[in-house]
This record gives sequence, C-alpha cells and structure tokens, in this order.
Amino acid sequence: MTFTPQSFSLAGKPAFITGAGSGIGRAIALGFAACGADVACFDRDGQAARATAEEITATGRKAVTLTGDVTDPESLRAAVTAAVEAIGPIRAAVNSAGVAGATAAEDMSAQDFRRVVDINLTGVFLSAQAEARVMLEHGGGAIVNIASMSGTIANRGLLQAHYNSSKAGVMHLTKSLATEWAGRGVRVNSISPGNTLTPMNERPEVAENLKVFAGETPLGRIADVEEMVGPAVFLASDAASYVTGTDLLVDGGYVCW
Repeated sequence: MTFTPQSFSLAGKPAFITGAGSGIGRAIALGFAACGADVACFDRDGQAARATAEEITATGRKAVTLTGDVTDPESLRAAVTAAVEAIGPIRAAVNSAGVAGATAAEDMSAQDFRRVVDINLTGVFLSAQAEARVMLEHGGGAIVNIASMSGTIANRGLLQAHYNSSKAGVMHLTKSLATEWAGRGVRVNSISPGNTLTPMNERPEVAENLKVFAGETPLGRIADVEEMVGPAVFLASDAASYVTGTDLLVDGGYVCW
C-alpha cells in the first residue's frame, strides 16, 4: 500500500471500545471519534459510558452507549450485535476494561486473584472473541488490547501479583490471537502503558508512589491518558497494516532503567 496522511484516518472504521466510561478507554473513544470513527462505548457503568457517547455525538460523529460485563460472553455478544446495528460492522476495537488492587501475595485470597484475572485477562479474551467474530465475517479489522508495563516488570513497592500476572497474560494472549487471525485479515496488538493518571492510579495505595515513579521515569513525569490515544490510533489504522502480535510500551522510558 502507498502511505498517505490518510493512512492514520479511522473514517469508515466503526469502533467498539470497552472501558469507555473512564480513563484510557474514554480518552481513546474520544480520540477515535476525532479521527473519523463512529464509536460504540461499552462499560459496566452505563452513566459513564453515556457521558462519553454524548461527548462524541456533540462532535458530529455517531456513538452508542452499551452497558455490560466483560466477563459475560452473552453480555458481550449482545453488545457487539447492538453496536453493529447502530454504527455498522466493527472494524476497530480497543479492550480497555480492567481493575487493579493491592494485597500482599501471602494474604491474597483466591477469590481476589481470580476476580482480577477474570476481568483483566478473561475479559479481554471474551471481548476480542466477540469483536473478531464480526471482523472475520466482514473482511477484517484491528484489535488493540490494553496491557501494562506491569506485564513486563514487577513494579517496585506495589503488591499486585494478580494485576501483574493478568497483564502479562494479555500480552501473550495478544500474540496468540494475532497468529490465529493474521491470515483472515484481523490484526491484534497491545499497548502497555506506563504510570498514567487514570482513576485506577488515584487509589490511596498508589497515589504517593506516583511521585516516586515520576522521578524514576526518563521523561520525568507521569503520562496523561490522552498520550495513549496516538498509539491506539496508529495500531487501529491502515498505517499499521504490517503490524500484528506486537506489544507497544508507552512508558516514558521507565523499563529502560
């Protein structure tokens, strides 16, 4: 293909975003709309998803609000079906829904570990599965999973074995899906944000650590959620037509040290 600036456009690529009600998911939903996509905003918090959708429609793009649970295959199937009816066959998707927590490994309950893995990893699989079924039927598309640099490193000072493990799983799941679907037109990649100013990182057990993390980051600061939009747009667009199965670290250089 010949590269042009339009290669970064998402016009004609209806998008499905999980976790669209807040944080990185919300920023990416708004960013995709700014780049020409109509957007299905999926979140367990229907009011938050609606607020994102209303902000998108105010710009002149189409948006639909969808409420559901990423751990429930039927919930996702129904949401994807509704998205297709509202904005057309999905051609781009970002799986951003996730949770975190902090507990010493020796005190962590099996229930707590399973909850985080079920949402962060199984939820990404079920979301990608529902999205890909549409893409495979309608000529392909691109899926972007939100992992974390915590899937590559174990963050100093944070007691989150469940979270780290789930995000490492997202990275390898991404590679597995990418190789399965590459021959049928569906690209799958992941983004691993570094320390980012999301509601998740405003938790009391993390807030003070962010000051330390900023000093340990080569760029010398914490990321804004909007700084994840460009990488996601790239991976979902035709500009990344030869990119699949990769994890893109967006961490300000943190893992270099």
